[in-house]
Amino acid sequence: MSDPVGEYRRRRDAAVRRREELERRERRLAHARLVVFGLMGVLGVWGLAEASFPLALLTVPLAVFVGLVYWFDRVTSRREQAERLIGYYERGLARLEDRWPGGAETGERFQDPEHLYAEDLDLFGVGSLFERITTAQTAAGEETLARWLLRPAPPSVVRERQAAVAELRERLDLREDLVVLGGGVGASGAFGGLAAWGAGPRRLDHPLIRGVALVLAVLTPPALVGWLWLGWPAWPFLALGAAELVLAGWFFGQVRAALGHVDERADELARLSGLLERLERERFTAALLERLRAALFVDGAPASREIRRLVRIVATLEARRNLMLAPISPLLLWGTQCAFAIEAWRGRAGPAIAGWLAALGEIEALASLAAFAFENPEDGFPELIEGAGGEASDGVCAAQFEAAGLAHPLLPAAKAVRNDVSLGGEGRPRVLLVSGSNMSGKSTLLRAVGLAVVLAQAGGTVRARALRLTPLAVGASLRVQDSLQAGRSRFYAEILRLRTMLDRAGGCPPLLFLLDEVLAGTNSHDRRIGAEAVIRGLMARGAIGLVTTHDLSLTEIADQRPGEIANVHFADRFENGRLVFDYRMRPGVVDHSNALALMRSIGLDV
Repeated sequence: MSDPVGEYRRRRDAAVRRREELERRERRLAHARLVVFGLMGVLGVWGLAEASFPLALLTVPLAVFVGLVYWFDRVTSRREQAERLIGYYERGLARLEDRWPGGAETGERFQDPEHLYAEDLDLFGVGSLFERITTAQTAAGEETLARWLLRPAPPSVVRERQAAVAELRERLDLREDLVVLGGGVGASGAFGGLAAWGAGPRRLDHPLIRGVALVLAVLTPPALVGWLWLGWPAWPFLALGAAELVLAGWFFGQVRAALGHVDERADELARLSGLLERLERERFTAALLERLRAALFVDGAPASREIRRLVRIVATLEARRNLMLAPISPLLLWGTQCAFAIEAWRGRAGPAIAGWLAALGEIEALASLAAFAFENPEDGFPELIEGAGGEASDGVCAAQFEAAGLAHPLLPAAKAVRNDVSLGGEGRPRVLLVSGSNMSGKSTLLRAVGLAVVLAQAGGTVRARALRLTPLAVGASLRVQDSLQAGRSRFYAEILRLRTMLDRAGGCPPLLFLLDEVLAGTNSHDRRIGAEAVIRGLMARGAIGLVTTHDLSLTEIADQRPGEIANVHFADRFENGRLVFDYRMRPGVVDHSNALALMRSIGLDV
């Protein structure tokens, strides 16, 4: 499948045709149902008018009507699945055609202003990396993907994820089914609280009381019938009814609490069962995927079967609202009986729910990375350098980042300009000082480097022709903001971030620092001294990184440490009243500024 756009369009169009056929079938069934219902009405009136009319004849159209209702519901369900599939491929095409921002879950709830790179690299929010990648249909899947982006995994875990992503990349049918069976719920809170409910303390753990409730439910209705129609004395029914009232009142609070988490969740639980069943019957070659699939079995029993048992109990509970059953459900202690059954199920299977949802969440996160890989066939898996990231001879962790044809993964692939970036390792600088004009691509380069490391250590593909790197911790200062509530200026917030990065550097894995216009909030004299001290301090702790600057005096520090610090720049030219950029990184220091020309181009008199 080397043509993602063509494949998505083909599948979307097939789903559109399927939906149209199902809509026609729905209309025919609706008309047939109306005709049969009218026939039942005619026969009913005839039966009331003619004493000799065989009422048994009504059972035939009634059975047909029930069958049509069931058939209509099945067709409606399949039509809704087709609509979800159309939406899935429409969103996929939007991603491929670069009109995706604002069309999916943004993950803003995972944003942490104190995180060392989340805000700086646009991990979350509208137009973020998370929005571009996620296809998860459950909160567990979204939480897992967010965690992977925020916390780099060790090389052994990364390699397992890479193998899993490579396998899922071509399993479009499975990724499609996860969306269809997941109900297209996104971050709507599906299965929210289910794991905590399953692991909580069990209520109604009274086998004897449960048996008494069952006996009362069996005896009370016959006692009522005998009293009303068979001439039995009233006291058996009154005694049994009183016992039921006492039992129901005594356990009312526990029953209400037991039913509160699952009442009216039959559809959601059925959806979870369908998702798990689809994964249970899949066979994988990647070790991680097979391990996750195995986690969906408990003592050889599939999780979907256990969930279906709970679904049946919840459906039974819902039946108490049926018009025919509602009048007698109190006599049957219907809610109490269901509460005992639910709590028995929870005692047996509840503790396993967290593991099932965790496995489902990991598979969804892997499927999201696989969809990203499928939609960007030119992107490849990075190589985590064997044996690197450990202690070097001088006691400092080795650090290396070597990218060929690196670009920002959120830019349109056809328009993104690629650059080679090498840091650390033999014969390569450890720090690049990036100078250049406004809007020339300096900050974009830093984000491209940072996102490549994040994706690499999450297990995904990267926007580069080749990438080799050691395990790296990322620290960035590109979008540090002031805080009125905390009483912090932007400059103070920046130096706090730099302090945190210095504290983090020196450990394993080593730090990759990304500093944009470092210390721009102070005068040029203090900026030069402070920035040089920060860079030297980070280098002394084994860190590598990139620093952008408009202060060309800062670029002079490269002369003091040749081979370790190198100057690179982005250039521009002014043509026909407008700035033109090529976004290509070149060696050396930029030799001009575009600030005045840019101000004049918009009408400022400078």
